[in-house]
Amino acid sequence: YTHTAKQTVDSCLEGYNATIFAYGQTGTGKTHTMEGFTYDCVDESRGIVPRSMEEIFRYIENCENPQARFLVRASYLQIYNEALSDLLKPERAGLSIREDRRKGVFVDGLSEWVVRAP
Repeated sequence: YTHTAKQTVDSCLEGYNATIFAYGQTGTGKTHTMEGFTYDCVDESRGIVPRSMEEIFRYIENCENPQARFLVRASYLQIYNEALSDLLKPERAGLSIREDRRKGVFVDGLSEWVVRAP
């Protein structure tokens, strides 16, 4: 995590949008890398996603600015055989990548969830 995703999470905490992307052949460990075996916060085998959420919410918890407000949103997307699917809302498959002058590049129909705790 420290060598691969932490810098991306730090950028997110500075106000930038962030994407953590796992790429590779089937069976090479992408799901394990992203999710791990467990979501127990003390288990070293947890993946990048739970570690990222822990870091984000630790930052929010330790923020000393009483005026600061935070909104954490997350999406989880899979690209398999050139087909895009929403892993947080599995019935949404066959999604498309679009570009808009105002929104930039986005995945049309991808769910976005407000996250309140790691």
